[in-house]
Amino acid sequence: MSSVLAASPSTADGFLALGVSPLLTSALAKAGITSPFPIQSATLPDSLAGRDVLGRGRTGSGKTYAFALPVLQRLAGSSAKRSPGRPRALILAPTRELASQIDAAMSPLAKALGLRTLTVFGGVAANPQITALRGGVDIVIACPGRLADHMQSGHAKLDRVEVTVIDEADHMADLGFLPVVRRLLDKTPPDGQRLLFSATLDAAVDVLVRRFLTNPVTHSVDSAQSPVAAMSHHVLHVAGDSRVPVLVDLTSAPGRTLVFTRTKHGAKILARKLTAAGVPALELHGNLSQNARTRNLTAFSDGSTNTLVATDIAARGIHVDDVSLVVHADPPVEHKAYLHRSGRTARAGAEGTVVTLMTDAQVSDVRDLTRRAGIKPMITRLSAGHPLLAQIAPGKRELDHRAAISNLDDRTAKRSGTRRSGHGRSSRRGAVEAVRGGAVGGYSSDGTARRSSDQPARHNNGAAGSRRQTSRQRGYGGSAAQSASSAAAFSAQSRPAPRRRNR
Repeated sequence: MSSVLAASPSTADGFLALGVSPLLTSALAKAGITSPFPIQSATLPDSLAGRDVLGRGRTGSGKTYAFALPVLQRLAGSSAKRSPGRPRALILAPTRELASQIDAAMSPLAKALGLRTLTVFGGVAANPQITALRGGVDIVIACPGRLADHMQSGHAKLDRVEVTVIDEADHMADLGFLPVVRRLLDKTPPDGQRLLFSATLDAAVDVLVRRFLTNPVTHSVDSAQSPVAAMSHHVLHVAGDSRVPVLVDLTSAPGRTLVFTRTKHGAKILARKLTAAGVPALELHGNLSQNARTRNLTAFSDGSTNTLVATDIAARGIHVDDVSLVVHADPPVEHKAYLHRSGRTARAGAEGTVVTLMTDAQVSDVRDLTRRAGIKPMITRLSAGHPLLAQIAPGKRELDHRAAISNLDDRTAKRSGTRRSGHGRSSRRGAVEAVRGGAVGGYSSDGTARRSSDQPARHNNGAAGSRRQTSRQRGYGGSAAQSASSAAAFSAQSRPAPRRRNR
């Protein structure tokens, strides 16, 4: 295996000098893309020449066009014709969101060349995919599981694939997809071109390289732990009851903020708490339907909502322009996850800020995490209202309690078909009044944290109370006073209990 290290800045000669066809170069220019990124400058001469390529670059480095352009150019220059159920190129991606994003980048260019693309993944109806396969497509962009289903049912065959791409190969390995990926690649012609791109090249990825790539050229545009120069890192040492107030302070500032949690339940609970506090927030995790995932990511991308609370499903391959702040509400376990999450900001040369919230119990873990990630963050012990928060996320804080009221209305309406007790209506009215008064979550109308001494802590009996207690134990709850001020709001977010008692 030959190895080429390319760490120089992007060439100013443009894509034509790298061997990209004039037609593709023109299509790129119409999309506003005129200068290649380093990973593209490094890999395109070899991939366009038909070589197998192993490309490594951190997230946000421009890998999509590095493999999309040689795939499109090869198919456009091939004499083979599309046929039912037999794509001519295969691109494998670990997540549905990444597959959709690759298609969004490729489809305008493919259309200019008279080529057809198709995304194939689960969570949506299979019949439209089957119909498209029968009609003939040139490029299939797929998650491994659903494509394997179509092959087993006889709706897809890979015997005419001329070029295969494995994107985010290390993440594919992390998710346990390697066995099915190997089965899929075994069905492609052994003499076809293969391109593998990954943020890291570890032992699991090497299994694919040794088995399926022929004398590949390796291109690496940065070190495995290379931090982005335009990215600043902060660790905020907070008390457990300051986590949500600090998050509200940060997310109520102007600009897009992506907040990461460790669990799907944590993302759901935290998004609701931010919304109840006046920061409209959407969730993104694996428990949502594909339509909901697409809808929420689109709303975040187009600016309809500036705060997205997500699990690591959004840490790899998802590109949203102008994410100014990434917050690790839960520090990740592995340093690779930290780097991938953080890579959602400071993309394509832009600046960005990364914040990690750390409690007393997490000091040792976070210290080890940042060391292995190769960063030296600024560590500050603080609570809501600290001047540093305004420096990290500058701008006027704005809370929109109408979003909280709308959220309560929607949730109450969904339950109204099965529960219409007077107590439920009373709880909802109390929640709305609490939101209008700026008391939800322990925040005043100007967004500063405050304690509520005039409300006793009250909790539902049974499952609803247990759910709130569990969320506090996981680090998302506030103090008893904050829980009291938000009790009315969360009674509308969980099933109303027939009785309540002081605790």
